[in-house]
Amino acid sequence: MTSAPATAAGGAETVGRRGAALVVLCFVQFMLVLDDNVVSVALPSVRDDLGFGAAGLAWVVNSYFLAFGGLLLLFGRMADLLGRRRVFLTGVALFGAASLVCGLAQEPWQLVTGRFVQGAGAAMASPAALALIALLYPGPRERARAFGIWGGIAGLGGTAGLVISGALTGLASWRWIFLINLPVAVAAMVLLPRLVPESRAARTVRLDVPGAVLGTGAVVSLVYGLLQTGESSWTDTAATGPLVLAVLLAAAFVAVEARTAEPLVPLAFLAFRFRAVANGTTLLFSAAMYAMAFLLMVHLQTVLGYDPLTAGLAYLPYGAGILAGMWLSARAVRRLGTRPALVASFLITAAGMLLLSGVAPSDGYATGVLPGMLVTSLGCGLSLPALTVAALSGTTEEDAGLGSAVLSSVQQVGGAIGVAVLVALATRRRDALTAEHDPLHAATEGFALALTVAAVLLTVGAVLIATLLGRNTAAAARTR
Repeated sequence: MTSAPATAAGGAETVGRRGAALVVLCFVQFMLVLDDNVVSVALPSVRDDLGFGAAGLAWVVNSYFLAFGGLLLLFGRMADLLGRRRVFLTGVALFGAASLVCGLAQEPWQLVTGRFVQGAGAAMASPAALALIALLYPGPRERARAFGIWGGIAGLGGTAGLVISGALTGLASWRWIFLINLPVAVAAMVLLPRLVPESRAARTVRLDVPGAVLGTGAVVSLVYGLLQTGESSWTDTAATGPLVLAVLLAAAFVAVEARTAEPLVPLAFLAFRFRAVANGTTLLFSAAMYAMAFLLMVHLQTVLGYDPLTAGLAYLPYGAGILAGMWLSARAVRRLGTRPALVASFLITAAGMLLLSGVAPSDGYATGVLPGMLVTSLGCGLSLPALTVAALSGTTEEDAGLGSAVLSSVQQVGGAIGVAVLVALATRRRDALTAEHDPLHAATEGFALALTVAAVLLTVGAVLIATLLGRNTAAAARTR
């Protein structure tokens, strides 16, 4: 990191103000991650109230996923150029306004539009927030601690989305899953300008418009194609068309970036080994974790017979495990180093997946679900902060927003891949066994197969980290 942000953080901002800024930024990220899956439990109630068809209902989830994943790269670079605090506050305001539209929606198109705008606001706020944290905490030890808190809060957001959705839908109305965002958004817009100075790239750089169009188009096409595979199949043109287009746009993007004087994403940035390995393994990690969260929620309700509120509350220990892992993560990185800590965390998470894959219809919560859930959540809490540190290693004041956007894009695309591939794998395994076996047994076999594949992905990630990630990420970053 350059010394400028450290001076700004250490001089103008006190330790207390930095801590308060971190709290605000983390709670906004909590809100953004929460909305990734907050609607999943509430979808039946949304369908009944607004009259959604089956195909339209899927877009209540997919429109947010598409905008968030597709626009991250563009808005991350804009944060570097226009000012990270400015882009963050604009994104929070947009997200809050869209949440109000969703909460008051009377027609299906209003809710889907509001969800898309929510995703766009999240794509603005999330990379800008992560870049602000990287600049507020430039030292390796304090940055690891800050990212530990950030990663833990983000992980809790995913868990809390299921708990909050089940509670609000069961006790009040699905509309409150959106309206509860408003106080957080307003508080962030009031408090953050008093806590964080503006920061942007030191030199004036023009936005690479061709690169922005091609890069955004490639990511949007990829995410859209992956989402379509979950609704149809890998051979359907509705899925293969966007995926082929994504490959063509990505190839054009690389060609343009190689020839542009001021590219949106310098190829050297992507070629830096520590970031490349961290982002590649984050893709595998996100694919496994997003698919697990989706599949386990379905399994709890359709196989184990939990109602929405009970299924949401069943995830509470998962949040406790993430907090424990988050607390241990920075200590593990300091004592063992980034590489051993990540290898251990991936293998712990894989072990938890294998435990969960064995949950049968006759198993109770305490003896069947809880052990695997706790081990998986501990590994997740250990992994997220260390992955973030590695993915942002070597970033400077010039490209902190870009690094954050690349990481967030990888997480969203990985999640789309995981849900599309592993959920489809579970569904096809279930359908193949339904004719000859009890439906609950067939569903359990599909669930077990998908989570076993998820554990394999995590093990592959551990092997890649062990063989490709250097011994001392921080030292290498300083000599970049």
